[in-house]
Amino acid sequence: MTYEPRRTTRPGAGRSAAAALALAATVAVATTVGAATAVATVGPVTAATTTAATAPEGVWRTDGYGTVMTVAGGRLTTYDITAHSCVPGWFTATQAGPPEPDGTTRYVQGTDALTLTPRGPNRALEREEGDVGTKTLVRLDALPPLCTRPAPNDPLAAFDRFWETFEENYPFFAAKGIDWHAVRDEQRRRITPATTVEQLQDVFTDMLRPLGDAHTGLLRSVDGQLRPVFGGRRPGTTQRTKELTERARQASAAQLTGPEQLFADGKLGVGRLPDGLGYLRVSSFDAYTDGDYRSQAAELDRALDALSAGPGRLRGLVVDVRLNGGGSDALGLHIAARLTDRPYLAYRKTARDDPADPTKFTRPEPIPVRPSASPPFTGPVAVLTSSISASAAETFTQALMGRCPLVTRIGEDTQGVFSDVLLKPVSPDLLVVLPNEKYLTRNGGTFDGAGIPPDVRTAVFTPDELAGLRDSALSTARRVLAEDARSGRGSQGCPGSGERPR
Repeated sequence: MTYEPRRTTRPGAGRSAAAALALAATVAVATTVGAATAVATVGPVTAATTTAATAPEGVWRTDGYGTVMTVAGGRLTTYDITAHSCVPGWFTATQAGPPEPDGTTRYVQGTDALTLTPRGPNRALEREEGDVGTKTLVRLDALPPLCTRPAPNDPLAAFDRFWETFEENYPFFAAKGIDWHAVRDEQRRRITPATTVEQLQDVFTDMLRPLGDAHTGLLRSVDGQLRPVFGGRRPGTTQRTKELTERARQASAAQLTGPEQLFADGKLGVGRLPDGLGYLRVSSFDAYTDGDYRSQAAELDRALDALSAGPGRLRGLVVDVRLNGGGSDALGLHIAARLTDRPYLAYRKTARDDPADPTKFTRPEPIPVRPSASPPFTGPVAVLTSSISASAAETFTQALMGRCPLVTRIGEDTQGVFSDVLLKPVSPDLLVVLPNEKYLTRNGGTFDGAGIPPDVRTAVFTPDELAGLRDSALSTARRVLAEDARSGRGSQGCPGSGERPR
């Protein structure tokens, strides 16, 4: 199984399948697939209900994401909807404090929070704290009729809900050469009224595996806890193990001039390399603390401040995300903001938004990198990547591609999964994880599937490298950055000036 700890909060929330599986392993199942008790408390809402001083109460549908939510009496409840099914989502939040003057209202579940901001009487924006984008909400007069009655939970209904959830949200069937309708016709024959949960999860796993997508997964409720059942992975890519992690860390540490300073329970490491180079290891973009996003960003700042406070002026910086399976995109942008003195476009986010047409997406939302208030490092930077580098590690790498001076990517192709993930209940016992977004480059392309390629390809985590405690990627980064520092070449190759020669 390829998933590492990484959190998510709700259906449609940010972060990746790894996050969903990690958090799901530690939280109790809070919903049952069926009608929710909140139905009776929400009725038709007129435009007059929302003003600049009141919370955006009512019934809302997201543009894309297959979600409907009710907001009433200080409670926010989600529903997951397809053409033929509506079931309660597993995110129910409580209003935290009064609305701001513009109507922005904050809702909290545990350490996770989101805000809703009215945009006129019938539209609103949803933003999850720690996410980098927004979702557009459109007001409904009332809950859809499907959401007002219990959903069937027999094996065939669960199968149809699973298939339809992917059919209406998954963006990559064509790119992967998968005929999802043929898959349904073949696999649906295996389902009978007597099909057990174990048999059903086997069917779902058989349907997910050919996608080779590390942002797909399956969770099962066991004794009130959600546990990982299956996690996808691109064929031929490296699987992170405890032994690999330990050997890789030892090989990297052997090149440092002193011990790493550890932060975020070891998920962040700061060190120095010869020739005045800094080293920042980012093994996760999540769970730096037990608190909310703001506390995580503060812990990241501690590590970044330690990096800049080291002896002597940094002549170059290596950022190592080779062991990073993802987390919060916002934490990746937080680092990028410390590496620039000018704003630039990181990427644009778009989500599939037409259940009947997989070619239609929401309007792309530009996601910028804005310089931090802290003094920036604007010298040469190299980022180390591997096929383990996934999700937020990849959006971070993509964000650095717009930096000036350009960042040199060293190592191997990343995993090839960028989207935030949806976490969707399909039965009282099973939930599925899937992507529905694209992170667009300047020219409108994506790196989904293939991953982001390196500028300089080297061996990464091969048996020979690990056995000999060698780190060719880090050695190459040192050489490249030292050359850049000596020649001043790091300031060349910005947008409009062509690529740096290597």
